[in-house]
Order: sequence, then structure tokens, then C-alpha cells
Amino acid sequence: MHETTRQAARQRRRRRRLMVGTTTGLAVTGLLVCLVMAMQPDRKEDAAATAVANSQDTHPPASPGHKPSSPSPSASPKASASPKASATPKASGSPSKAPSRSPSSASPRKAPATTPLAGRIRPKVTYPGVATVYKAGVGDGACSYGPSSDMMIAAMNTTDYQTSRACGAYVRVHTANGNSVTVRITNECPLPCAPGQLDLSEQAFAKLVPVSTGRVAITWTLLSPSTAGTISIRYKNGSSPYWCGIQAIGHRNPLARLEVRSGGSWRQLARTDYNYFLSPDGSGCGSAIRLTDIYGERLTINGIAVRPDVVQSTGVQFARH
Repeated sequence: MHETTRQAARQRRRRRRLMVGTTTGLAVTGLLVCLVMAMQPDRKEDAAATAVANSQDTHPPASPGHKPSSPSPSASPKASASPKASATPKASGSPSKAPSRSPSSASPRKAPATTPLAGRIRPKVTYPGVATVYKAGVGDGACSYGPSSDMMIAAMNTTDYQTSRACGAYVRVHTANGNSVTVRITNECPLPCAPGQLDLSEQAFAKLVPVSTGRVAITWTLLSPSTAGTISIRYKNGSSPYWCGIQAIGHRNPLARLEVRSGGSWRQLARTDYNYFLSPDGSGCGSAIRLTDIYGERLTINGIAVRPDVVQSTGVQFARH
């Protein structure tokens, strides 16, 4: 009887230990589950933060012909402060990194087709028109040069004559048959002469087509001839220290400006349609003269006295272009 009682007591103690162990195991398991669940969001956040950080540090290569939609600062030379990003081509041995240049900056500079001092007739421009013929007599004309020993001369239409700005210009005239002639402008061809039209002396016209043709289509360009003498100055009849007209003769390039020294500065004189520059109040008459051609070259001439209607040589000439 006592032995049976002791066995029952031992079984009850064993069941209590099992229950306690099971409860403890369940409690521990529940605690671990809670901890695991609590840690899961943190790991997701860490993983998300890591993904964002990696996306800021690295970029997938762009496909050919496309730019990244949001390039990093180092991809833009303007935004980079790195000396390597702004290195000149000399710092790199690769020819492909040399800066690209436009054809105009890579090729030698050429004289512009137009100059700010030129009038309607501009360098390196081909003008279409017609050539007509007239009896030039001794070669005198509206430019007031007087008789000419060389009859390769022409009259310029009123529009391109432009108040004598065309006077003294050399032009090369071409026809469709291949013939050409160089003439000097000494006269004006009034209306109905149209823009582009040249009225050639009989001698010059005959170099292109027979004089009997009377009219022929042409093209012409301004010329800066290789052979030319020196420039001369002539004061107009009636000139004095109180009023004077000054003319330049024999200039290679068209004349853009004539100035006289007056009161310690240069004074530009107005040009007439008969190709004299006037000083109505006598300012600068007999003093230094400065000539400027359409290319901007200036020549200063001293020692020209007021001697009306006398051609005085200067010994200077504009450069060829």
C-alpha cells in the first residue's frame, strides 16, 4: 500500500515537470517568434536603405545613342570641380579627346567678302548685269579725272556709282563666251542704266564682243590690281586757305574716306558726286591729308600745298588685296 502511494506521487511530480518544461518551451518559442517578427521590418528597412545608397553610387551604362536621364555630377564637365575633368587635350594621349572645332576656326582666316567701309560695290562679290557701249572721247567723265591715256574705262550705273564712291575702282568684266577685260570706273551712267549695268568705252567693249553687238550679258567683280602707280592729290580750281576741294587720283582700291588735319584732330570731308571732297570753311586746306580705302588701310600724306588744278604725286599706294 505504501509502495503504491509512492509511485503515484512520483508520477504526479513527473507530469508537473513535463508541464512546466512544455510551458517554458512554449514561452521561449513565443518570445523567439516575437523577436523574429520584430526584427523583420528593420531588415527590410536596412535592405531598402542599402538599395538606395547603391543606386546613388552606381549607374548602369547608357545604351549607345542615348544619354542617362539623370547623369551624375561627374558626367557633366561644367559641374565637375575635378582638375582631370577640365584637363586640356595636351594632358591626354588620346587624339579622340581633342576638342572639336568648327571648319571656320580650323581653317586659316580669309578676308571677309564684305567690309564695313565698302559701299554697294564689295570685295569678292560677283555682280550680274549687262554691258553697253558708249563713245568715251578722251576718257573724261563724271569722276573729274580728266583725259585718260588708257581707254580701258567704263561708266558705272547711278545706283552703284553711289555719289562717286565707285570712282577709280577697277572691275573685271566677264562674258559667257569666255572673254574678259579689266576697266577703271571714270564716269557715271545715268538712268535708265540699271543696277549692275556697265557702260564700257568702245575700246573696252570690243575686248568682249564686237562693238556692233551693242549689249551683252556680263558678270563683274571688284579688283585690286597688281600693277598701279602711286596716288596723286589735286586741289580743285578756286581752292584757297578759306575754301577747298580735294581729289585723290590713281588709288588702287576704292576710296572710302578723305580727312584733313585741323585743330589738332582729323576732320572727315564730304564727298561730292563729281568726286571732290569739300572743306567749305577752309578747315585743313593745305594741311596733312589722310586717305582710307574700303579695306581700312590709312595713308597719311604731308607736304601737299594748295595749288589749284595741279596734280601732285604722293609716292604712296594702298596694298593689294
